[in-house]
Amino acid sequence: MNLKLISCEIFYREMCAAVAHSPHRVDITFLPKGLHDLPPGQMPVKMQEAIDAVDGTYDAILLGYGLCNNGLAGVRARNCPLILPRAHDCITLFLGGRDRYREYFDTHPGTYFLTSGWLERGETSGDLAELSVQAQLGMNLTLQEMVEQYGEDNAEYLYETLCQGTRNYSHFAWIPMGVEPPGMEQTARQKAGERGWSFETVPGDMTLIRKLVNGGWNEKEFLTVPPGSAVKAAYDGSIVAGIQ
Repeated sequence: MNLKLISCEIFYREMCAAVAHSPHRVDITFLPKGLHDLPPGQMPVKMQEAIDAVDGTYDAILLGYGLCNNGLAGVRARNCPLILPRAHDCITLFLGGRDRYREYFDTHPGTYFLTSGWLERGETSGDLAELSVQAQLGMNLTLQEMVEQYGEDNAEYLYETLCQGTRNYSHFAWIPMGVEPPGMEQTARQKAGERGWSFETVPGDMTLIRKLVNGGWNEKEFLTVPPGSAVKAAYDGSIVAGIQ
């Protein structure tokens, strides 16, 4: 098959490794992680633009994304089917499936996940940073910048309320996928030490990523959206569904 993969750059190393061993020809376009930080409704617009830019020579378009806070909701297949994993977010793909992710999530509250992609590409920059929800709400300001704008008492309250996005976290889970360079785990450990958080290594699983680029997509793990249909959020455990 001749496949097109549109993926979040968070999966850069993993998708490249999987595509290198795929039995099919797979052309890749990576989109910036910063799409997730845009105001509600704007990520699907950017995703649709990327899909519409694909020519009609492919048998299917693969989406290297989870539903990602409805970031794929409303995205429509055009000339060929869309294939996407049944996943709430990228951690499902890093852990190999939604059952394993749910089990870990339920038993480890307050966990912040790290992978090579999150260490290398997790910061939003450039034009997308200026368009992000964080920038529009002032969540990207330092405490000193807030003091200068709002006064010390107001600034401390605003900073605690808006800018401390990790205040409910206390644990780092490092997910090695077998594609990261030596020393990256140490970088993750240092981040935990700087915050005073606990640290754990949770082995990653390339299974779902490989299945995405290898074909033979089963209904339990993947949604196939035929031409003319769109993606919608599902609330019955399947996570995503197709709609005309």
